[in-house]
Amino acid sequence: MSCTTSRKRPLKIALLGTRGVPANYGGFETFAEQLSTRLVERGHRVVVYGRSHFVDPRLRCYRGVDIRVLPALRAKYLETVTHTAISVLAALFRPYDVVLICNAANAFVCWLPKLVGQKVVINVDGIEYLRKKWNRLGKAYYRFSEFLSTLLPDQAVTDARSIQQYYLEEYGFRSRFIPYGAPAEALESCKEVKRLGLSRRNYLLYVSRLEPENNAHLVMQAYLVSGVDYPLVLVGDAPYSRDYIRELHRLAEGKNILLPGAIYAQGYRELLSHCLCYIHATEVGGTHPALIEAMGAGCLVLVNDTPENREVVERSGFLYPFNDLKSLARLMRQICSRSQTYEQYRKQAQQRVRHCYDWEEIVTQYEALFYELTAVERV
Repeated sequence: MSCTTSRKRPLKIALLGTRGVPANYGGFETFAEQLSTRLVERGHRVVVYGRSHFVDPRLRCYRGVDIRVLPALRAKYLETVTHTAISVLAALFRPYDVVLICNAANAFVCWLPKLVGQKVVINVDGIEYLRKKWNRLGKAYYRFSEFLSTLLPDQAVTDARSIQQYYLEEYGFRSRFIPYGAPAEALESCKEVKRLGLSRRNYLLYVSRLEPENNAHLVMQAYLVSGVDYPLVLVGDAPYSRDYIRELHRLAEGKNILLPGAIYAQGYRELLSHCLCYIHATEVGGTHPALIEAMGAGCLVLVNDTPENREVVERSGFLYPFNDLKSLARLMRQICSRSQTYEQYRKQAQQRVRHCYDWEEIVTQYEALFYELTAVERV
């Protein structure tokens, strides 16, 4: 869908709760960049609030998007909520029509913008209390935040039908479903592939934050069991998982496994575009951006069978039973021994992204929601 100029007056929109733009961390940051820049192209005024240790404090504008950089407490359990609270307080003094907040953990501040007439939307992400990184208090907080997400904002958005169903069954609350997006194209360039000493269609790729519930360790173990000769590349990082990452490096010692850290932008897309197959092993969350981006790049995907992952892939990739190491190892051997047999899956994956996860269509849905809430008349 081509970008069209809105027939309604432009809106003033604030986007809070992410690390900021340009995207250099994860899914919410990519979401913030894609949504904000495309809304600006449609004539809206958009401000994205970023964290001072992720975004250059001197940055004032990025691709037409206004940038506000504010501090946060750099602690595992406090960074997100402190930055969002500070951002919300700052936003109260600006004439925003809509405040879009990312992450259910930030639901506790959703009532504040409403005091000054701003409409509030929250994108809740997945079922975060299931993540292993949270202690008992953290899990309880996320459960309570889910509940607050059904009460305090003007609208809650879920990016997966399965998460929408979860909120309906758990809280009797119907959220607005708007999916995540990705480009449906592969890159011809392969500078990053060559930089890592790899060659086209000659490596297996895994991309995620390196946290336990994303199962990089399981992928490594399955790879070693599989006995395949192609190298395994695990791309990612995580600021509060140093012990886990050290263990991954220990497991990789002396093996044909690369851990190059986080790679973004063109280098990341080059790795997707030229891998033999892409392995997606997450077990928690909503729609995972990395999976859709891999499909959009035409990857042959091997995917952990969860409701959210199954919803995205459908028949355009291979699902292995939940966290089943032996089944994943068997799939790796099968794909590596005759990958040409499965070329149709690459085309099906790209086609699914074009039909279901197109960024322009997703931005149109958010724009429609914002106008709906503000009841702005046509000009």
